[in-house]
Order: sequence, then C-alpha cells, then structure tokens
Amino acid sequence: MHGRIVETTEDIAEGAAWLAAAEPRFARVLEVTGPWPLRRREDGFVALRDAIIGQQVSVAAANAILGKVLAAGFAEAPAIAAASEEDLRGCGLSRQKVKYLRGLASSGVDFDGLRALPDEAVIATLLPLPGIGRWTVEMYLIFALGRADVFAVDDLALAEGARLLFDLPERPRRKEFNRMAEAWSPWRAVAARGLWAFYAACKQREGVAP
Repeated sequence: MHGRIVETTEDIAEGAAWLAAAEPRFARVLEVTGPWPLRRREDGFVALRDAIIGQQVSVAAANAILGKVLAAGFAEAPAIAAASEEDLRGCGLSRQKVKYLRGLASSGVDFDGLRALPDEAVIATLLPLPGIGRWTVEMYLIFALGRADVFAVDDLALAEGARLLFDLPERPRRKEFNRMAEAWSPWRAVAARGLWAFYAACKQREGVAP
C-alpha cells in the first residue's frame, strides 16, 4: 500500500510544520515564501497527455498545442488512438510526440487502479510507456496522485533550491540528493514544494524569472 496522500492545503501545512521542526532551514523557507502551494491536479490519462505535450516546449507553446488538440476532438485516449498521424501533426505535435501520445492512448493502463498501488509499482507501470521518463512519473505521483513521500532528485530547480538553501558549493548530485532527502521522509513531496517555492523566490529577488 501507499503512504500518506496530500489532498488539502492543511496537509501541506502539516508537512511543512514537520519539516521546519526537523530541519530549521525549512522554517526559513516558510518565512521567505509563505505557505507552499498544493498544486494538485486530476489524475488519469489527461495528466500524462498534457505532460507529453508540454515536453521541451514553453508553457505558452504547450497551451497553444493543447488547445488545438482539444478543439480537434482528441481529448481522450480512444480519440487519440483512432486519429491519423496527419490529424495529430496538424495540431502542432511533433512526430515523436504523436508516437508517445498514441502509445499512451493504446497502453491500456488502469489509471483508477494506480491510486491503490505503492509508489514503486506506479513507477514500474508507467515508466515503460514511450515518452514517459522517471521525472514525469514522479511529477504524476506528487501532483496527480498526491503521494506525500516522493522526491525528484533529477529536477534541476529542486537541486538549485537545495544548493541555495543549504549554501552548497554546487548542486547536489543524484546520490547525495537522495541521501539529503531521506531526512525529509515521510514528507519529501512537501519538501519539494518548499524547495521549488524557495528557488522561485530567490530568482524573483535576483530579477530572473524562475
């Protein structure tokens, strides 16, 4: 079974308070950023569809492409599976993303069933899908399934946030970052929200968009 599920801002506040007590630097983060955002979204096919569409493009470009996909009637898996490559490419999708979306649409993943699976079982189910890397699955676990103890060590903003917060000479590497994050269990996904918020606050202070 999976552990705690983050469903409300009260859950975030509980996790943040625990982290601030365990690591005083997180108390400093709260002083700088204020409460950390929930950022939950609906789980299922749509969450991963949007993740694929958003890969390696700006938010504005992703939103524009998604708008065309929806306007063309390709919102759900059956419609995407039945669509021609030409129709999907006409929405602004690259050939690679068309392949990824078709693979996702025809995968037969039981998204409702994922809600009851442990984190590693969700990763094992989704990672083999074309175009779905570990970072994407971790974002799905954190924001779509609300898992409280998932962390993304390959996220550059998290690593930079940790470098700034802990005054490190460089961004922590994967193994080092994993070891750091172990101390934040069982609230690692809340710690991630704190580090993202701290990174964004630091960049805004420097006049640089996060």
